[in-house]
Amino acid sequence: MKTYYVYILKCSDNSYYTGVTNNIERRLLEHTSGFNVDCYTYNRRPLELVFVTEFNDINQAIAFEKQVKGWSRKKKEAIINNRCEDLPELSKNRQKKNPTDEQ
Repeated sequence: MKTYYVYILKCSDNSYYTGVTNNIERRLLEHTSGFNVDCYTYNRRPLELVFVTEFNDINQAIAFEKQVKGWSRKKKEAIINNRCEDLPELSKNRQKKNPTDEQ
């Protein structure tokens, strides 16, 4: 059975990069070595792996990656710091700030 990984890198400019791969070691080496000059992380090295989780289904991994990419910085930091219980409250706070909810 194949394993897929969703990971978050903290970049030197303090931004986060979220990705998915089936080989975490190879992918981290590509990011840290600057393998792809067009990659978001290329000019933001050095990088630090701050979160990784495993999936056995590529579709679930891709769906989670897309979900995390849409999250606020605070939500990403909640999973990075193993504080998943904070996610519902952080979602409520974000919804309250959305001006389209007031219409």
